[in-house]
Amino acid sequence: MKLRPRRPREVAQLLRRRARSAPREVEEYLDTHAEEWEAIVEADPHDAADILEELGEDAATDLLAELDPDDAADVLEEMQDDLAADILEEYDPETAADLLEEMPADEAADVIAALEPDAREGIFDAMEDPAEADVRRLLVYPPDSAGGLMTTEVAKLPVGMTAGEAIERVRQMNEELEDLSYVYIVDFQDRLVGVLSFRDLVFRRPGEGLDEAMIHNPVAVSPYADREEAAELTHRYHLFSIPVVDDQQRLLGMVTNEEVIEAIQMEATEDFAVATGAGAEETVFTSVGGSVRMRIPWLSLNLVMALLVAFVIEQQTGIISREPVLAALMPVIALLGGNAGFQSLAVVIRSLATDYVPRSQVLHVVGRQFSVGVLNGLILGILSGGLALALLDSGVFSSLSEPTEIAAVVTLAAFGNVAVAGLAGASIPLVLRKLGADPAQASSIFLTLITDLVGFGGFLLVAAVLL
Repeated sequence: MKLRPRRPREVAQLLRRRARSAPREVEEYLDTHAEEWEAIVEADPHDAADILEELGEDAATDLLAELDPDDAADVLEEMQDDLAADILEEYDPETAADLLEEMPADEAADVIAALEPDAREGIFDAMEDPAEADVRRLLVYPPDSAGGLMTTEVAKLPVGMTAGEAIERVRQMNEELEDLSYVYIVDFQDRLVGVLSFRDLVFRRPGEGLDEAMIHNPVAVSPYADREEAAELTHRYHLFSIPVVDDQQRLLGMVTNEEVIEAIQMEATEDFAVATGAGAEETVFTSVGGSVRMRIPWLSLNLVMALLVAFVIEQQTGIISREPVLAALMPVIALLGGNAGFQSLAVVIRSLATDYVPRSQVLHVVGRQFSVGVLNGLILGILSGGLALALLDSGVFSSLSEPTEIAAVVTLAAFGNVAVAGLAGASIPLVLRKLGADPAQASSIFLTLITDLVGFGGFLLVAAVLL
C-alpha cells in the first residue's frame, strides 16, 4: 500500500476509508510507517481513533502501544468507551493506569465505568492520587446524570478579585483547562455566586471587581439531575456550558456544550433502542452475555403476547375454514395498523423527548392522533377494500362468498385497525409517563400486541358477522 505525500489529516481520511475494506493492509501500513502514524495522532487524535475503531481491538492495542502515554491517552479518549475499555483490559494494570492518569477525570471515569469489575479494581489499585480519587468521585453519579457528564476542570475565581487580576489568573489556567468559555465566581466556601463569560471579562476595566461584573445567581443543575434537564436548560438559556452544584451550592464542575450534544444524541438513540425492547445502554461493543440479559425479558414478554394473539385467532378458525381467502388477507390488516400506530408512536415519543407535551395537553394530543388515525383509516379502508374486490373479481384471489362481502370485511377491518392504532400509538407512551416509567420503554411491543389483536381478531370477528 502506497500513499503519495499528503497532509496528516488527508492520510487519516484515506486510511479510515481503506480500513473498512482492507483492515489488515492498513494495520501493516501503520506498523511500517511509525512516523506517519505519530503525525496523524498529533494532528488530530479523533482521526486516529476513527482508524483504530475500523481496525478492531487487537490492532488498536498494538498501535496504541507504539505511542507515548500522553498521545495514546488522547486517542483513547476519543474512542468509544466500550472499545477503549476492551483495549485497556489487554494491558497490564500499571500501563492502563498510566494511560487513564493522562486523561481528564471525566473521560477516564467513562472508560473505567465500561470495564469489568475485576479489571476496574486492579487499575484503581495501580492509579495514583489524586487521579484515582477524582475518578472515584465521578463514578458515584449515574452515567446519564449531570454529575456523570460533568468535567471537574473548570475556571473558577474568588469573588474578591478585580477583572485585571482575573485575566492574569486565566492566562495561567490556559495550559491546564480546555474550556475557558466561562469563568465561575465562588465565595470563600467554594459556593457558586456568579458567572462571567471570557469575552465579557476581557472588556471589563482592570480595576472593576468581579462582584460588579459577574452575572449573579447563574443557572445551575444538581449532579443528580437527568441529562435531559441539563440539555434543556443549556438550550433554553443559550449557554456554552452549565455549572453543576451540590445542595450547598458548592461548585463541583460543569457540563460542556460538547457533552450536552452527546447527551442529546444518546437520549435519542436510547429512546429508539428501548422502544424496540433493546438495552438502553447496549452498543455494538456490548458483550454477548450483556446483550442477551438486556433483550431476553422483552423478547419473553413478546412471546407471551404472541401466544395471546394466536389464541384469539384459534377461536375464529371456523370462519377461516369456511372462507380460506381470509387467511391471506389477515396480515394486510395487521400490517396497516402496525405501520399507522408506529407513526403516531414516533411523533409522541419525539415530542416527549423534547418535553413538548404538557400534561394539560394530553387529551388534545391523543384526540388529534386519533383523528389522524380515523381519517387515514377511512382512506386506507376504501383503498384496501377496492383492491381486494379487484383481486377477487380478476380471479387472483378466490372465495366462496360474494366478492363485495369480502371487500366490505376488508374495508371495515382496515378502518377500525388503523383508527385504533392511531389512538394506541399516542396513548401508550403517555400512559407510561403517567405511571412514572420511561415513555419509550418497549412501547412498540405493547403497540404490536394491540394492532395484532385488533388486526387479526377484529378482522375475523367482522368476517364472522358479515359472511
